[in-house]
Amino acid sequence: MAKDVIIALDFPTREETLSFLDQFPQDEKPFVKIGMELFYAEGPQIVREIKARGHKIFLDLKLHDIPNTVKRAMAVLSQLDVDMTNLHAAGASEMMRGALEGLTRPDGTRPLLIAVTQLTSTSPEMLEKELLISRPMEETVMSYAENASCSGLDGVVCSPLEAAKVKACCGESFLTVTPGVRFAGGELGDQKRVMTPEKARESGCDYIVMGRPITRDEAPVSAYRRAKQEFLHK
Repeated sequence: MAKDVIIALDFPTREETLSFLDQFPQDEKPFVKIGMELFYAEGPQIVREIKARGHKIFLDLKLHDIPNTVKRAMAVLSQLDVDMTNLHAAGASEMMRGALEGLTRPDGTRPLLIAVTQLTSTSPEMLEKELLISRPMEETVMSYAENASCSGLDGVVCSPLEAAKVKACCGESFLTVTPGVRFAGGELGDQKRVMTPEKARESGCDYIVMGRPITRDEAPVSAYRRAKQEFLHK
């Protein structure tokens, strides 16, 4: 199974995004994540443009709505030729199955579909006091992951702290895509459940997502290569 570092392109404009990507050599095309900020600012065209440059794309829009709405939205997203997209597991099984149906093209192909379990900015205290979920964080994540697996999804977004147990629960082929990864000694920002790239590798993460530790570094290409070296052990 391929493992990789995904760079979160958390920029507000096309110009800043392409300026960042232009720093990489022509033969180095990082796997990138396009999230809500960039997609809402620039629309589907930015996805097409970055794809045309040769990058793999994780379209991170975290759909969460009634099943029919998500199914129809996924049918639209399936035409963008992204490599991976996602939804919130909290939408439950019917929504996830509808999303999978909508994302599958007439020829049977589709991007990878993964489900967000709990955001890495959510603490156990927030889970209990604000979301009124009385079960422990780990138990909640495992339940959401099992629901996603039973609904036919390819994997989940989870904290690197939970990746190994997701694998144990849902199988080695079930993907774990993990934000909340920081270099040793780096700032945590708004993340609560974090791990270094090296520890994420040891925990069995398939993909790590890193934004600010790379994009806001004075030498982002070097930071990206450091992340790959630590995560892939190359």
